[in-house]
Amino acid sequence: MANFSASVANMHDSPDCRCSSVATDPISPEVTPRQRVAVGLSLLSLVALAPLAVALACQPAEDHSVKPQKPVELKGDVKAPPAAVPAAPLDPMPRRLWTQPGAPAKKVADALRAQNPDDAALLDRMAKTPAGVWLGGWTKDPKKTVASIVAEAARTSAVPVLVAYNIPNRDCGQHSAGGKADGKSYLTWISEVAAGVGSGDAIVVLEPDALTQLDCLTAAQREERLGLLRAAVTTFQDHPGARVYLDGGHPDALSVTEMAARLDEAGVHQSRGFALNVSNFVSTKKNILYGDQVARILGDDLRYVIDTSRNGHGANGEWCNPFGRALGEDPTLNPGLRRGDAFLWVKRPGESDGTCHGGPAAGQFWGGYALELAKAAWEPELPAVVDATR
Repeated sequence: MANFSASVANMHDSPDCRCSSVATDPISPEVTPRQRVAVGLSLLSLVALAPLAVALACQPAEDHSVKPQKPVELKGDVKAPPAAVPAAPLDPMPRRLWTQPGAPAKKVADALRAQNPDDAALLDRMAKTPAGVWLGGWTKDPKKTVASIVAEAARTSAVPVLVAYNIPNRDCGQHSAGGKADGKSYLTWISEVAAGVGSGDAIVVLEPDALTQLDCLTAAQREERLGLLRAAVTTFQDHPGARVYLDGGHPDALSVTEMAARLDEAGVHQSRGFALNVSNFVSTKKNILYGDQVARILGDDLRYVIDTSRNGHGANGEWCNPFGRALGEDPTLNPGLRRGDAFLWVKRPGESDGTCHGGPAAGQFWGGYALELAKAAWEPELPAVVDATR
């Protein structure tokens, strides 16, 4: 890494998630949706979307049919959630995002400050940028931890971004494998997270990859997961300050119709909406086009947020520590979008995706990689070299 000969790895308190990167057609008519999605798609066809089709079209999507929603029997003797009530009217978003003190980028910056103040300044800026706090098995006391975060954010009139990442069979056994052992223990855990929010404000991104990775599960595990997501959404309904966004993958993972179907079955209509591009690199423009189409199909004025932490140069087909990437748009609760609530750094830039390209274990902060992301986004371009022989 330029100007960073020794990669610095500081352990952060969360592992990373791997968002699938299966190239499919986001607006393909090949996938047969359920009745809700079919109605939404017919309405969508009335809108002049030719430019969107050109922008997003690729190969026809593989059919991932989702069965109609039905009561499920969850593992661990957990009953399916009661019929959910409609989501509460949308409250206005808070004005500012909370920045967690003691970010790992600050520690690396302090180590570099004497020998390389320019690099330290880039990492200082990164450390001061709001990013998500990931909650999982490493979170010793979820209720106490979340309550402390929410209270600290409230003291500065800000809202924290919390990422619940503890569902059973997480990440299909890959770099970020783990999660609760069964459905019953998961619902207990998510109840503690919700209790920690209490009457406060929080943005909650619910279970990255849980829907895009349904196909690695058995039929029984798939039904259990959908039931757990519905129950989790219902749990947060007792806490109106919690703005819950189910993870909705990204444009290169699943087609628009398939993602809409999965979100519908996971209870998205009882949440505020869905989160896009978590821990991934797909461009903001492409995510906006995708999110608008998914939201139109689903209806109910559902909203979305986009993780812009590492998508400044778009995606190159790799998901694990790809080189040549850059930080994306700064987080904001005012992105100026009709259906988009926010640009967020859900993923903390610099946290490794796994032991690929020389990176440390998933979730550990990799100082060299963080610097490359920051330099690509924030350093001014070098002036063109002048050929004095001409």
